[in-house]
Amino acid sequence: MKYESLAIHGGRKDKTDIKGVNYPVYLSSTFIQEKLGDFGEFMYSRSNNPTRNNVEVLAAQLEGAKYGLAMASGMAATALVFSLLKPGEKVLINSNVYGGTWSYVLKVFEERNIDYEIVTNFNTYDFDKADEKVSTIFIETPSNPLLDVTDIQVVSSKAKAKGMRVIVDNTFMTSYLQKPLELGADIVVYSATKYYAGHSDIIAGLVVVNDDAIYNELKFHQKVLGAILSPFDSFLLTRGIKTLPIRMDRHLENTMKVAQYFVNSGAAEKVYYTGLETHEGYQIQKKQAKGDGAVLSVALKKEYDCTIFCNELEFFDLAVSLGGVESLVCHPASMTHESYSKELQDQIGITENLLRFSVGIENIDDLLMDIQQALDKSRK
Repeated sequence: MKYESLAIHGGRKDKTDIKGVNYPVYLSSTFIQEKLGDFGEFMYSRSNNPTRNNVEVLAAQLEGAKYGLAMASGMAATALVFSLLKPGEKVLINSNVYGGTWSYVLKVFEERNIDYEIVTNFNTYDFDKADEKVSTIFIETPSNPLLDVTDIQVVSSKAKAKGMRVIVDNTFMTSYLQKPLELGADIVVYSATKYYAGHSDIIAGLVVVNDDAIYNELKFHQKVLGAILSPFDSFLLTRGIKTLPIRMDRHLENTMKVAQYFVNSGAAEKVYYTGLETHEGYQIQKKQAKGDGAVLSVALKKEYDCTIFCNELEFFDLAVSLGGVESLVCHPASMTHESYSKELQDQIGITENLLRFSVGIENIDDLLMDIQQALDKSRK
């Protein structure tokens, strides 16, 4: 079954006399068992719930994977995979990642006696020189907010040769555009709040995996930590996934035009978007993904006031997050990556004139007109 059809028709196939076109919402906290010693698949909703399991099955199917786990947020998904780490282990992580992930690394790793190393460019990293304590590689590609691209297949191959597991945050791409497990990764995590849900109305996370042992450990931690996705949010996430392919196609179309508009505007010091041939990771992205996503970042020239520009935008709402049908703009240095020290921000390029855009599915003429009028008003 093709992806677009699977997004609509995938999930659990229960044998029942009542067959709605949508999988039902099971709001029960507990489930009646037939008799003692003969327990069913579902007993208590923290452990397993039919509606949640439906979206877990669907997420796995879309990834071409064996298992999916639905969590209460993207950070709950990331925390779940980090629960695999043991005291004394070390993690390699790329230099610009989601701010919440960085906060976890900065604070919780220290509390759990887990070490980390920031890798500026995994594509050129010498794994032969890696610390023997390194157990895990955490990659976000394209990265947030600078859209750095990591060659998942090459890095996974080198990491596995050293006995390291590879985790990929695939939030920007979704499985519609990129499938890290097929490229050699061990675990994929998502903030399903973004493109999977697609309407900025729920908070959700997903973890997808093939390995039985890893899944069993993650499933145990999901159960005992309890940060599970609620039945109703599971239903909304399933509904959002049904339109993911068609939404993403429009996202991609609009984002390329916005990126090209900024390039041609003369207002941008630099445009960060993997769909531009001038992007350093263009060829890698083209090799491992079938699209470039709907996030771009722009460093405005000093002749433009970023504050005025953001305040004057009408269609691009000033807000954190991304992946919804509406267009958003944010200032990473103060809104999403404020947990990074000023020194680290400067080091990796999260500057005061950098803006991140999540391009929605509105009419492109309205979006480009909005950008131009805001540029006109913000020019010093």
